[in-house]
Amino acid sequence: MSLPPCPKCKSEFTYQDQTLLICPECSYEWSPSETNDDSVLFIVKDSNGTQLKEGDKVTMIKDLKIKASSQVIKVGTKAIIKRIKEGKDHQLDCKMDGIGEMMVTAKFVKRA
Repeated sequence: MSLPPCPKCKSEFTYQDQTLLICPECSYEWSPSETNDDSVLFIVKDSNGTQLKEGDKVTMIKDLKIKASSQVIKVGTKAIIKRIKEGKDHQLDCKMDGIGEMMVTAKFVKRA
């Protein structure tokens, strides 16, 4: 039996726990009887108010210090949004040029 991918992050590694389906990557739980409704998704906007989606290319608008490191993400550093997560601290899971994968707050980027 094939289980559907996660409606939030589109991960294929879902598993069933009693009556719920669970995504191990984003910890989202849903009932298989729920309809695939896009109203569950949320909207994330960049510093200019443009709506962001997965796969968009973004640019940093401010120098950002990396926690527990002496590295700094410079203004103009480009990144690709891999995943958008709900949260007040960091909404964007990005892959940055020269740095790697990192979570970033949406108010510090603009769509390229």
